[in-house]
Formats: sequence, structure tokens, C-alpha cells
Amino acid sequence: MKNSILSFAVFVITLISSLQLTAQEFKSLDKSPMDVAAFPSSYTISDKIVKVIYSRPQLKGRDLVKLAPPEKIWRTGANEAAEITFYKDVIFGGKALKAGTYSLFTIPSLDGDWTVIINRARNVWGSYYYKQDQDVIRVSGKTSKTEENIEAFSMIFDKDMTLKMGWGKTVISVSIE
Repeated sequence: MKNSILSFAVFVITLISSLQLTAQEFKSLDKSPMDVAAFPSSYTISDKIVKVIYSRPQLKGRDLVKLAPPEKIWRTGANEAAEITFYKDVIFGGKALKAGTYSLFTIPSLDGDWTVIINRARNVWGSYYYKQDQDVIRVSGKTSKTEENIEAFSMIFDKDMTLKMGWGKTVISVSIE
């Protein structure tokens, strides 16, 4: 009798603990999910030249200048600062840049070109801990307007390896050679 009660107790404890192991609470999708842009963009080409990891905030009826204020350092996305990796030495916006992984910051402009910053700090949350003395280069990101509204902040590399960042009706372009 004692053996059957003991066996039953062990069975119940095992069952309860296995239910707790399978009932993990995973977080729901982030409001600004992460994305990746790379060049070459084809998934069949593994030998990449550049890759950027960033989060994609959405306008949701808000004004771009409130989310990325002019003349202030911006993390270039949401959450962590965007992280850009160059797998070989490049010319970024007309300036030489060594291969490596960097943070990507921008300084938006209300009516002119944006400043695009490559910074050696990594794993930086937002732009709160941005330090100008960690800047590797600063270049001008050419600004253009688009007819179509880009709801979620997006980055792509075009066929010429130009980095394009778009949000709202604004597109910022930086050449990479």
C-alpha cells in the first residue's frame, strides 16, 4: 500500500513539474520588431559585404519629427542602436572605413541632408549612452522625398550597394563602395 501511494505521489509530482516546464511564458511580438538588411541581398549568397541589424518603429499616425527629432542624435530605429557590420574595408559616404562592427546613429534634419554616424560603441541601448568621442566617421546622408508613405522605418541596400533608410516620406541615402 505504501509503495502504491509513494508511486502515485512521484507520478503526480512528475506530471505537475512537466506541465510547468512546457507552459513557459514567451513574450509577444515586440512593437518594433528587429530586421536585417544585407548586401548582396540574396539569401543564396553567403559572402556578404555589409549587414545592418535594426528595429523598425512605426509611425502609427505620429509625426516623424517627434519620433526622430531634428538636430538630435537618433538611434536609427528603435530599442538598441542599429548595428552595422562591414565584412571588408569600404568607402562609406566618401570616407574610408575599416571592416568591423559598429553602431549606426543619425542626426535628422528638418529640411536638409541627415548626418550619418558610424560609432565604435556596440550593444548600445538607444542613443542615451552615445559618446561623440567614439565616432569613427560622420558623413552626409542625402535626403529625398517619396510619394508613398513608409509606415515602418526600413533599411535596404540597392543594386549599387547604397544604404537607403526610409520612414514617412523621407529617404536617406549613403553610398558604399
